[in-house]
Amino acid sequence: MSSTTARTALVTGAAQGIGLASAQRLRRDGCRVIGADLTEAAMEPVRGQFDGVVGVDVSDSAAVAALRETIGPVDILVQSAGVVGPNKPMWEVLDAEWDLTMRVNLNGIFAMMRAFIPSMKERGWGRIVNIASIAGKEGNPNLAAYSASKAAVIGLTKSVGKELATSGVLVNSIAPAVIATPMNLDTAPHVLEYMLSKIPMGRPGTVEEVASLVGWLASDECGFSTGACFDISGGRATY
Repeated sequence: MSSTTARTALVTGAAQGIGLASAQRLRRDGCRVIGADLTEAAMEPVRGQFDGVVGVDVSDSAAVAALRETIGPVDILVQSAGVVGPNKPMWEVLDAEWDLTMRVNLNGIFAMMRAFIPSMKERGWGRIVNIASIAGKEGNPNLAAYSASKAAVIGLTKSVGKELATSGVLVNSIAPAVIATPMNLDTAPHVLEYMLSKIPMGRPGTVEEVASLVGWLASDECGFSTGACFDISGGRATY
């Protein structure tokens, strides 16, 4: 859409799944898109689909700050980097497993927003879309770390959205149910079956469906929504 023409978007977790589909959508909408993943090598297979690619560990605040200095300000930040974390009962989760899930899924969202929000505020326009999960609203059994991290992302988004409400910078989150992505290859089959059983439509969503919502949230057409959590769950969401 013309409203995003000439704007620069940074998409994390861009090598595959929701991140890649969101980047493709934003590029079709006229944005200059920079794709970020854990390493630049991870971006090689899809490099041609971006205007630039970078490697960054979003859980490393120093690395995120260095990225901000390298690429400069952006207009749109889509945060799709994430990990499933341990698939096991909560009481069996190790400290290292819990910490890694929180560092990537929550601390990464925090670090990236802290780095890129100031320049958005200065220019009076910005769009931030944080990929959360329906697990953050309802909790999925045997995914305690993941569910807790995504609940925190929803709460963080609501808080920051209110802080920036009059600045021209809108901050929203998306809570997908099961989406057909490579990340779900790491989800235990019985956990995946449970999640699919909760979806009234009886199927997983597609990355293109999520990307369509990202595209709207990143545009001028989204002008009166901030601090919100948008469900894309095939009917699973109940609040």
